[in-house]
Amino acid sequence: MMPQVPKDGSAEVTKGCGPLIPPLSEITRPLRQQVFDRVRAAGQIPRVQLAKELGVSPASVTTATQELMEAGLIEEVSVLREGDQGRGRPAVALGVRPDAHRVVGMKLSDREHTAVIVDFAGRLIADDTIPRRPDVMDLNSLLDATETLLDRVCAKAGLSRSDLSAVGLGVPGFVDSSSGRVFWSPVLTARDVALSSAATQRLGLPVIVDNDANLVTLAELWFGAGRRLSDFAVVTIEHGVGMGYVINHRIYRGFTGLGMELGHTKVQLDGALCRCGQRGCLEAYVADYALAREATTALNWTNKEGQSISILLESLYDHAKAGNTAARSIFRRAGRYLAVGLSNVINIFDPELIILSGERMRYDYLYANETLAEIKNLAIATGKPLPPIEIHAWGDLLWAHGAAALALSAVSEDRLLPGRELAAQ
Repeated sequence: MMPQVPKDGSAEVTKGCGPLIPPLSEITRPLRQQVFDRVRAAGQIPRVQLAKELGVSPASVTTATQELMEAGLIEEVSVLREGDQGRGRPAVALGVRPDAHRVVGMKLSDREHTAVIVDFAGRLIADDTIPRRPDVMDLNSLLDATETLLDRVCAKAGLSRSDLSAVGLGVPGFVDSSSGRVFWSPVLTARDVALSSAATQRLGLPVIVDNDANLVTLAELWFGAGRRLSDFAVVTIEHGVGMGYVINHRIYRGFTGLGMELGHTKVQLDGALCRCGQRGCLEAYVADYALAREATTALNWTNKEGQSISILLESLYDHAKAGNTAARSIFRRAGRYLAVGLSNVINIFDPELIILSGERMRYDYLYANETLAEIKNLAIATGKPLPPIEIHAWGDLLWAHGAAALALSAVSEDRLLPGRELAAQ
């Protein structure tokens, strides 16, 4: 997914990171920011190509790149011309200075906490994972876990906190990234928590907070299948159901920053109880706790109530694979509700691609042929093909990579846009 830093310290041709925006498609942002974003996305790019893609004069590009070099954000790199085979003087291209900044990305969940450290070019330096028991925490306990994870991943990277520029932090639930507030999360006991401010004070670093489904979307936008797409959706299915959406190469959060809560759209009036406290949410029929709840009742597993949800789901899946009718019907029902949710996404947004991600994608019943056929029946019939649906069953480090992209974006804007201030409080 993300390019590694060579262990021998040698130079490598980076593939770049960030959205790959088509040439001549952006004119509203400052030229310096457009130049930097294209350098970062390309990995290495000559000045003449920058001028061509941006539709500006070479002199304008030279001025902008000189400012970026003086700010220590980009540098000149030597690249061999095609066909040179090591002979003659190498060409000069521009690349992001990897050591200009380093950021941490973290995901805090109800089962494990994960973290990565990446350099300014998006290359992975170190990662770490801390398993935990699935229960809620008060704010101080969550901050303790965050600090422990930060110190551990820094130790692996051989870095101190002073070597870092920002922390991206993701949690499940209702999060307003712009204010850094968490209005509800299944990992926190309290509601309406100023998590960004509290974590910034505890860690002594700027902390940017976002919903964990948005992190997966950012990971796909910066490092994965979404880099070249202008509009796509990511639906995550784990202990909950989340969604992130990209419009015109940028993640969309809604007017109040709390949009795209697909898991809490209603699919059944007065239906099953959701962990958010309301009834009839899509999540209450598709998420892992919903499947475990159904299995306990349908299969009369009252003797297994003390077991973890993960063990219950593995047992349910094994029974379904072995042909147990009740077990198969539980997955089939969940798949039908998922089809309702995904068809609504298609009907409302018309995305170029839908990516299904998360640990539950290992359970292929959720996206069996019957489910895909149901989506086709529920989507608007226009005669045009439906958007492709891809399964990306990444591990939890993907979420941390998205948090790192969140931090990289914040640091970049802080350095490039006047009036921005990203600093530890």
